[in-house]
Amino acid sequence: MGGMRAYIGSFTSAGGRGITTASIDEDTGALTALSATDVLADPSYLALSDDGEVLYAVSESERGQVAAFGVRAERPEPLGAPVAVGGASPTHLALAAGHLVTANYGSGSVSWLPVRAGGQLGAAGAGAGVLRHTGSGPDPERQRGPHAHQVLPDPSGRWVLSVDLGTDSVRVCSLVASEAVAGKAVEGGAVTGEAITGEAGALAELRTHREVVLRPGSGPRHLAFHPRGDLAYVVHELSATVTCCRWDAQAGHLEPLGETRLLHGGPVAGDAYPSGLVVSTDGRFLWAATRGQDVISVLALDGDGVRPRLVTTVASGGHWPRDLALHPSGRFLYAAHERSGDVTWFAVDPESGALRRAGAIEAPAASCVVFG
Repeated sequence: MGGMRAYIGSFTSAGGRGITTASIDEDTGALTALSATDVLADPSYLALSDDGEVLYAVSESERGQVAAFGVRAERPEPLGAPVAVGGASPTHLALAAGHLVTANYGSGSVSWLPVRAGGQLGAAGAGAGVLRHTGSGPDPERQRGPHAHQVLPDPSGRWVLSVDLGTDSVRVCSLVASEAVAGKAVEGGAVTGEAITGEAGALAELRTHREVVLRPGSGPRHLAFHPRGDLAYVVHELSATVTCCRWDAQAGHLEPLGETRLLHGGPVAGDAYPSGLVVSTDGRFLWAATRGQDVISVLALDGDGVRPRLVTTVASGGHWPRDLALHPSGRFLYAAHERSGDVTWFAVDPESGALRRAGAIEAPAASCVVFG
């Protein structure tokens, strides 16, 4: 198609258009809608293949499905039928070790499916599986059981981290090699980078290597790594805070260091449910969206990155910002507003991290934005 594209996920059950493809003005950050496809119900979260030619989407429904789309043309084209993940209400997905991994909020589990040649998805069976979380938290409404909300490979590619809102914890999962990867590099049961880049099917299963417990009742939702790869930041949906953690990729160890408020003052009046979290490309700033308050918090990171400092909050430009996305250039930040039905973009001041509202595009029931 030429030029970078933005893909906007949405909730079709709330009037969304499914997956919207938009062009991007590289000078202003402005989005222009090009097409939309609603062949998949509630594609609330999206992920692109490394080569940018295949788009993957969860179907956040009780059935729990994922689908692959070719994106060489203007409108995403399905690559086969949607595939069941073996879990309910998947909210997030990521690619790791030749597999698509999903976080299944409703069933409190993580699933993985093999990615076949051409980007198509394999079904349940060989190379697929489900890792079920256990546990609960003190919130009687939101934490009666596990609720996996995000899955993310670490920068080294050796681990997958699963953030669970229901159990107040982050699980570090090892990528366990199958016997089919004989002759490839395997260390202590974990697939190394060489094996990960090999043929699909290198992953036999995910296993919990370590569960890291965070503050009870905080409700961890999403995690983002510092560009250096040695720190991770966890945003908490139930406490409006962010925790900085030390990350040791060699040992697969996540160590909480401290928690920082995302909003000024004392107790918050009304709803306050943080959602998206983004670290600047230079590792100097952190941005977090809070639904209900409908603001984006701007936090400055010190030279070590271990002490986030809340600088200010700015209006997100709409209602219920479900996710944030940073343009690959680092110059523009995008907020997907689920309830006001739009995506707003901001110009980023590279010196202060300040955000200046630059425009918006209509996007009913918008839930996420990815670039490729």
